Amino acid sequence: MSLTPSRLSLSLRLALRELRGGLKGFYIFMACIALGTAAIAAVNSVSQSITDTIASQGQELLAGDVRFELNNREASPDELSFLKTLGDVSVSTGLRSMARKVDGSDQALVEVKAVDDQYPLYGRLKADPDMPLQQLLQGHDGSYGALVAPILMDRLGLKRGDQLLLGSAKFTITGTVENEPDAVSEGFAFAPRLLTSRQALFASGLVQTGSLVEHAYKLRLADPAQARTVQAKAAKAFPSAGWSVRTSDRAAPSLAENVDRFSQFLTLVGLAALIVGGVGVANAVRAFLDSKRTTIAAFKCLGAPANVVVQIYLFQIAIIACGGILIGLVLGAVAPIVAAQFLAAYLPISTVPTLYPGPLMLAFLFGLLTTFAFAIMPLGHAREVPATALFREQGFEAKRLPSWPYVVGAAALMAALAGLAILTAYDRFIAVVFVGAVVFAFVVLRLVAALIAWLARKSPTVHSPALRLAIGNIHRPGALTPSVVLSLGLGLAMIVTLTLIDGNLRRQLTGRMAEGAPNFFFVDIQGADLDGFRKLVSTQEPDGKLVEVPMLRGRITALNGEDVTQRANASNAQWVLRGDRGITYSENLPENARLVEGSWWEKDYSGEPLVSFSAKEARDLGLKIGDTVTVNVLGRNITARIANLRSVEWESLSINFVMVFSPNTFRGAPHAWIASLTAPNATAQQEAAVLKTVTSSYPTITSIRVKDAIDMVDTLVGQLATAIRAAASVALIASVLVLAGALAAGNRARTHDAVVLKTLGATRIMLIRAFSYEYLILGFATAIFALAAGATAAWFVVARIMHIPSHFLPEVAVATVATALVLTVGIGLAGTWRVLGQKAASVLREL
Repeated sequence: MSLTPSRLSLSLRLALRELRGGLKGFYIFMACIALGTAAIAAVNSVSQSITDTIASQGQELLAGDVRFELNNREASPDELSFLKTLGDVSVSTGLRSMARKVDGSDQALVEVKAVDDQYPLYGRLKADPDMPLQQLLQGHDGSYGALVAPILMDRLGLKRGDQLLLGSAKFTITGTVENEPDAVSEGFAFAPRLLTSRQALFASGLVQTGSLVEHAYKLRLADPAQARTVQAKAAKAFPSAGWSVRTSDRAAPSLAENVDRFSQFLTLVGLAALIVGGVGVANAVRAFLDSKRTTIAAFKCLGAPANVVVQIYLFQIAIIACGGILIGLVLGAVAPIVAAQFLAAYLPISTVPTLYPGPLMLAFLFGLLTTFAFAIMPLGHAREVPATALFREQGFEAKRLPSWPYVVGAAALMAALAGLAILTAYDRFIAVVFVGAVVFAFVVLRLVAALIAWLARKSPTVHSPALRLAIGNIHRPGALTPSVVLSLGLGLAMIVTLTLIDGNLRRQLTGRMAEGAPNFFFVDIQGADLDGFRKLVSTQEPDGKLVEVPMLRGRITALNGEDVTQRANASNAQWVLRGDRGITYSENLPENARLVEGSWWEKDYSGEPLVSFSAKEARDLGLKIGDTVTVNVLGRNITARIANLRSVEWESLSINFVMVFSPNTFRGAPHAWIASLTAPNATAQQEAAVLKTVTSSYPTITSIRVKDAIDMVDTLVGQLATAIRAAASVALIASVLVLAGALAAGNRARTHDAVVLKTLGATRIMLIRAFSYEYLILGFATAIFALAAGATAAWFVVARIMHIPSHFLPEVAVATVATALVLTVGIGLAGTWRVLGQKAASVLREL
């Protein structure tokens, strides 16, 4: 293609002159590009707003410059003295326990946080009433002050000034917690907050040897920039302390990682919408050039080279695309401002209007690459159609490919689009899978469209003229079949996939998992209370099955002697190494597990420490029998050799552990017990009686009703699924736009057909029936593909990634078929209604 300055200047002038006639035929083009660009720009702008807020407000979110966390034990005098030499120290203690009404009529699980007088070192705790925290937590007449979450007051029917019991201490509700500066850095809360003083918590008797307690020591440094140096000093001074250290520049790493993962998924959804919109771009460009055939013929007859013609329309497409991209970028730029109004109460997101150039530039590149990748082939076809053919009213129905430079150019742009998606992804493997899936889907959709056309061509002759005309329309040259299948197939398949995943998760939570799950978990059972607890539970539920297991907390510090922070591990195994894990010991193989490799230790084994590791997690971490695992428990590093691997059914919700040690490993170590109670025939009233009796008799034992936990998880899954389906609907909206554009592009040919048929005696009713049959057949065929592709993708995610049973849900099939038929028939008839009313004379004169 000639790119001399004079020809480029001429092409640009002619392109701008033609654009004076308006953008007719390009509104759907612009809408498709704007929609996909806006989705990508908005998702990444909101994501960067959250991550930037986490980075810039790290001190407030952590309530310190450095945070040292210890589980199940407090810092030793030497450790505490060391921390105090580094700067100001604020100590807080957290655990889960049961809060009870004074009259014993009701109780609820709470997240207890006990703070000292220094809290918070950074930021400000907001409470109602707005008074100094020390004053709100001050004790009076044998009762301690406590701030609670409003939901706890609603749940227990309490108000300010009422009292409740926690452990063996009495607390007076002095107000409600409105906002904690460090709530985000402490992770997801499974229960309402109860905030009190450390003095009150220790008076409650809940903090005992072996209790599941987290002690956080937060430091304010004279020079915050020395946070990393302080972390290194602590590791050198107390290498076996076992504390988890976090600095303010990584105040909420789990949240940041989850935001990045979720934003990548939504970015890929937006890219899918953009690629679906690319089909609309190709249709719009093809239809536009088809309408410009006389103008192109005039250019060529006046001596314009084919390359100049291509340049003219390439400039027009670029200008119109930039308009659509600009609309998308504007929407993406305002997205963080809108999102802040809804997310500020849940996530750290800036409420100050801010422009994020990086996400906007990324969206711009995606939009531009998509436009040219899908527009270049129709331009190549236009270049090669001779002027004589254009004067004979021929269009661009040629099936052969354009000349090789255009094919190579389209392939290079597609490769650049895929490369950009992979290069900018948080998890590049997922991005590669996505790109491969999209390419595969496009190939399959093309094959499906060809199969439908072939079946229509080979179908037997039918007697109904309307049905015969509909079948002919499906396989004739220039048929809508490829456009309809391509436009709706990908969007519907994505919706089916997400809906089936959501449905299977809910089925698992409320069905098999709920049926086989225990009724209760009991945590922090002290050894001295174990016998009495057994007798109490057996009295309340004589037919119930009580399982008790010793429980400790430990953090994996090394694998085969290598520091886990220096290892590269699979992303799906990171949860095992992040923070403390529950661990136990057992003389016998747990009844809910089976050995897959190795052998269990002998009874009364007294050799080197051994450990049984969960088989799947071991594979993810690259571990095998004979490898060593170092775990820090209560400030001591214990190294054990892997003796066997066992299969664990996590979905059973019974008591399971990644690591089960030989009993001699922790002989003499202080610990508590965890127990589960399974009573399949227990009624809600009986469960309430068990909960009330255990909580009243043993106030330091935390009782968790499994049904409540499942209901909460089900609610979270539902909210997440709703958000994901809403995002995926962007791809479906793009599909609808492309479908509408494809129908609009084919209206010229349909007008000629309708006029000729009406001239030959066809009635409007017959034509409506013919078009309806055609759209019904195409919609049903597309729905079948979407169901097959979506069901396959959902099965892979559910069965192979989540490792839970996968089921096909009939209601999803019905909804998908209904949606496809409504869209194809509704939009199809709406688009062709004007065609049916076209006057014959003006059309016949052009034939």
